[in-house]
Amino acid sequence: MPTRTIPGVILWDMDGTLIDQTAAIVACFTEVIESLGYRTPEVETIRRSLGGPLQSTLLLFVEEQDVSEATKRFRARFPQIMFDGLIVLEGAIEILEAIQNAGIPQAIITNKHGPTAREVSAYCGFDQYISICVGNKDTEFSKPDKAMTDHVLAQLGIQDQVGYLIGDSPTDVTTAINANLICYGITTGSHSSKELLEAGASATFSSLNELRETLAL
Repeated sequence: MPTRTIPGVILWDMDGTLIDQTAAIVACFTEVIESLGYRTPEVETIRRSLGGPLQSTLLLFVEEQDVSEATKRFRARFPQIMFDGLIVLEGAIEILEAIQNAGIPQAIITNKHGPTAREVSAYCGFDQYISICVGNKDTEFSKPDKAMTDHVLAQLGIQDQVGYLIGDSPTDVTTAINANLICYGITTGSHSSKELLEAGASATFSSLNELRETLAL
């Protein structure tokens, strides 16, 4: 177990960390890719491609000249199905409430489309504990760019404090490293403990409940 350090701030990834929205995301990617005449990708291939900006993920499945149209179709379709099969991961509400009660600032930083991320946060009840949720297109930056993390920390009024970023993908690990934050990996997404540690995570946890125990919240 890692040595416990009192966090000055905690930043959360969303997909695969606080929620499992895989069913709707995979369905939307599949529908958009097929609508443009491309071969249907394997579900696991889509799952493991998630974490970066939408356009970067789409580039794995469609030609560059079709990315703009694919993005438009995804943005139009996803809000219609985004709550289908959505799961709030076990322990999510409890740990967010415990962090709030401990007086530790927290925010969501995600590459999910910003307005969509805030709708999901409200739907899941996260917004009762987290007032700041920043996503793709809210700024000109995306994870793992340090500028996006700096933007979120500035909204929290955080400077020179020990910060944690909690996420489920190598993109989250790189985001933390770029911003000089401690990264705790959660294996509730599509990447293993080994993969997250190799990417540079300080420690990994199999669940949010295990993480909460380690933080003694």
